Amino acid sequence: MTRLHTRPAACVLVLGFAIIATQPAAAEFDQAHATFAGVLTEYVRDARVDYTALKAHPQDLHRYLDQVTAVSKSEFKKWNEPQQIAFLSNAYNAYTLRLIIDHYPVKSIKDIGGLLTGPWDQPVVKLFGETITLNIVEHKILRKDYSEPRIHFALVCAAKGCPPLRSEAYVAGRLDAQLDDQAKQFLANPSKNRVEAGERVVYLSPIFKWYGGDFEKKSGSVLAALEPYWPEKSAAALAKGNFKIRYTEYDWSLNDQTRK
Repeated sequence: MTRLHTRPAACVLVLGFAIIATQPAAAEFDQAHATFAGVLTEYVRDARVDYTALKAHPQDLHRYLDQVTAVSKSEFKKWNEPQQIAFLSNAYNAYTLRLIIDHYPVKSIKDIGGLLTGPWDQPVVKLFGETITLNIVEHKILRKDYSEPRIHFALVCAAKGCPPLRSEAYVAGRLDAQLDDQAKQFLANPSKNRVEAGERVVYLSPIFKWYGGDFEKKSGSVLAALEPYWPEKSAAALAKGNFKIRYTEYDWSLNDQTRK
């Protein structure tokens, strides 16, 4: 009778522990977002993007999005709120950049997609093991899960009418200051937002019409939400009260360095 040679159970157990012990631990996500910060520093100037150069050298952008994709939902839930908002805002902006260079040259982000599925409904975002859209990131995650209307100053849809794209990534430790600075920069641009004291009219970006409810929910009204961020002269005029709101035209042309 042939005897089967079997490995003792204890040996199998020890071998199993040895294999587990030698497997590399998953790398923690870089909360400094250094790879994306490098992309923004290299290719963004005065809120305009050098899409030609970025399309030619997309490796660091791809590498950052690989880091984003590797984050699990369970890992994400362990982070504090500023870390989560910074992560989602950077991911939104990074995926928008990749959407543009995947279709570049285009004159506007609205040239991407079809009549029924525009650019924000393209399945281009890989997040938490799913492939979703930019609209889902903005409306079903950021706007739904966080009471932070200033995200509308952070998310940049590759249009000149958007708030400025920073030459740095959002990071949790400076997120509050970065969002305040975004608001101030946006309100200081008279082509998008301005106070006409003689007319008793505040001209606002359509962003405040589209998402006015987010600001009202937090501060009671859009103008109350914007009060801390106006340039000094505009703030002094508004303090006198009784201003009407009108909306400026939204410029959907691409925020491209090569198109002035």
